[in-house]
Amino acid sequence: MAKESMKARERKRERLVARDAQKRAELVAILKSKNTDDETIEAKWEAMRKLQKMPANGAKNRMHNRCGLTGRPRGYMRQFGISRVTFREMALAGKIPGVKKSSW
Repeated sequence: MAKESMKARERKRERLVARDAQKRAELVAILKSKNTDDETIEAKWEAMRKLQKMPANGAKNRMHNRCGLTGRPRGYMRQFGISRVTFREMALAGKIPGVKKSSW
């Protein structure tokens, strides 16, 4: 089981990412534009400064995938949204249909 503080930190990051996603996308679009005018270069520098001043935890790559049941960060299976350990336990108990124990 993951600590409640770790789960809370992840929830906070999810809120920050959701709040800042549109603003980050706009700033990144300015940075990736192909224009090379002098005023465009100044706009790119300004966009870069604004992007750097945004909170780092608001970036999408700061989030971790965690098991939906136990909160375990490692061995996460995206297709099911749970960790491999939880998947094994549920498959062994027959809670996941279509999964046969072959050799694990």
